Amino acid sequence: MENKQCSLPKSYILDGKYKVMFFIKKGVYSETYRVKGTDGKNYFLKLFEYAKQHRTAFNREGDLLEVAFSKKLKHPNLVSYQDNGEFIFENKKFAYLVLAFISGESLTERLTREPIETWYDVKQISSGVLHGLDFLHTMIDPLIHNEIMPQNIMIDMTNDVPQVKITDFSHTRSFHQSTKTYNREGLNLNYLAPECFNNLCSPQTDLFSVGAVMYCMLFGMPPWSVDISKYKEDRIKAEEAILERRKSPLAFPNISNRIVDFNESITRIIRKTLQSEPDNRFQSAAAFLQALNGEIEIDDFTKSKENSTKNKQQQKEKGKGFEDIAGMDELKEQLKKDVIELINDPEGAAMYNIAMPNGMLLYGPPGCGKSFFAEKFAEETQFNFKYVNPSVLASIYVHGTQEKIRDLFNEARENAPFIICLDEVSSVFPKRDQAREHQVGEVDEFLTQLNNCGKDGIFVIATTNFPQNIDEAVLRTGRLGIKIYVPPPDAVARKALFELYLKNVPKDFGFDYAELSRLTENYVASDIKEMVDTIARNCRKDRLRITMEMLIETISKTKPSVPFSIIEKHEEYRKIFESGDAKKERKRVGFI
Repeated sequence: MENKQCSLPKSYILDGKYKVMFFIKKGVYSETYRVKGTDGKNYFLKLFEYAKQHRTAFNREGDLLEVAFSKKLKHPNLVSYQDNGEFIFENKKFAYLVLAFISGESLTERLTREPIETWYDVKQISSGVLHGLDFLHTMIDPLIHNEIMPQNIMIDMTNDVPQVKITDFSHTRSFHQSTKTYNREGLNLNYLAPECFNNLCSPQTDLFSVGAVMYCMLFGMPPWSVDISKYKEDRIKAEEAILERRKSPLAFPNISNRIVDFNESITRIIRKTLQSEPDNRFQSAAAFLQALNGEIEIDDFTKSKENSTKNKQQQKEKGKGFEDIAGMDELKEQLKKDVIELINDPEGAAMYNIAMPNGMLLYGPPGCGKSFFAEKFAEETQFNFKYVNPSVLASIYVHGTQEKIRDLFNEARENAPFIICLDEVSSVFPKRDQAREHQVGEVDEFLTQLNNCGKDGIFVIATTNFPQNIDEAVLRTGRLGIKIYVPPPDAVARKALFELYLKNVPKDFGFDYAELSRLTENYVASDIKEMVDTIARNCRKDRLRITMEMLIETISKTKPSVPFSIIEKHEEYRKIFESGDAKKERKRVGFI
């Protein structure tokens, strides 16, 4: 064999379709080649020897996750899937993945060749990565790349305008699985968010890595850089060294003479995305992009961190409350009677020996408004409110998440009445037989805090797309006792949605809301709002009125964001979750 590092010799014909041109590189679990297809085009081929794969590389069906994920990725800033298959070579079974060929160089090669000299170039490369991540993070089942590093960022020079593409999805995991199946072997630890060392991954961990890449482009090395090579195979010691190094302030060497158009706002952006606590970073790739484009201003984090965080967490929400929700009248009345009035009248509740509710679960398909309802509920009550996603509870330390849960409820007690909205609760408190060892303690801590929290003026609203994954103890009576299935809007609800979103905007006469409802069957609430908002943005430029024809045209060009197959699957989840009887009819709440 020509190269002892690789499995396939040059000119080998793989599966009768791809001729090996040359070996490119060898990773921990795969090898990469340049091949030529029978169509005469060049491709990248990743080769996986099944016997050498880590157990976390497979899904429940036994398929390689990287192959399964690659099939779903259709975005200009992500490498494109071409083909996949299996074959036997020298009595060994292999899988292969064929990807579109990228004519260019990796960011690592670009930085080795010559340093970047303008902020514009740094911004353009970072923006391309963030657009790709925004696609991954906003999928129906969000994906976390987990390996955003210079060697996995390619600059495609095929066209006149260079195109940034994210490659290598070998460590990519579903957001709902990433805390259980994150394997760090072979990764450059300098680019990982601190919570990754405790197997906690979220969109914010990818955004931390983007900030680390930006720092590397500017200063020639990752932030708080540690020479990992001296630790050889002892990954634990390497991780400890990195975490210890990150306790020191982040240094920003003077590069204003080398980097054209460098300014103080750049350091503020980088400081924000490299915060050790995930909730202090950008909460989405879209927000990160807005900062890069100057659409939002980033405060000096070193001066305003403490005050801004405290004010944000304890600020009472102002708004129209339930008026912004069309439908769900029965549920709104129930919550006013069973929650709001009881919390406002603790003496009366005690007099009649009425137990204070502790919380409720809102579950159903994505895009139907679960988090929106929680926000509007807080506005209706005028109670203090805090939105908490899984990354907020993530911690780099063992038992750190338990401490954060305890601190969260202590803060709520000090500022009662208080509403805590826990988003995607299934990823934080999974069933114990599916949880990692540290998560069992987190579930126990949450149960301890949840018991009788209503008596302290605390009401917990938990939301999830996957109720079947939540630990059963969390869902028992007296904990998240109120359980509401939030379905896609029906015909009546869709009609009310259009009426609500078009109520206070310049529009033409003669709208047929019933027809708009008919045309949007299987669309979720967020789809309808996005279509109306898109038209409104376009009309604002020329001060036009929104017309029925504009809406019909937009609907015809817009597909539902949640496929019907996903909605059907959630219906099955609901039936099993509520009664174990898949034939039982569900009670519709008319939520929009």
